[in-house]
Amino acid sequence: MYRDRQTPASEAPADRILDHVRAIPKGLVSTYGDINPAAPRRVGRVLATAQPDVPWHRVVRADGTVPMGSTHLARLIDEGVPTRGDRVDMTRARWIPTSAP
Repeated sequence: MYRDRQTPASEAPADRILDHVRAIPKGLVSTYGDINPAAPRRVGRVLATAQPDVPWHRVVRADGTVPMGSTHLARLIDEGVPTRGDRVDMTRARWIPTSAP
């Protein structure tokens, strides 16, 4: 990521969060805490304002539930994410980034 003097320091962590989310492979998911263990809620705030090309639906809660309900779950199922009932099967679908923001 290129950062110049015009980029506020607060944007750098958001860029790293978005980079992690974009890196989640199709058919897998990460949790908010996987992406940023120190500030999982920040991940949610960043995703709430992300561009449409960010695969926000690949981020779920640690227990495998999806915050956006049936639409969210349907999108994951369409990508081949393994589920158990109305939750993502985290033992089979979890992808953990190699480094945290």
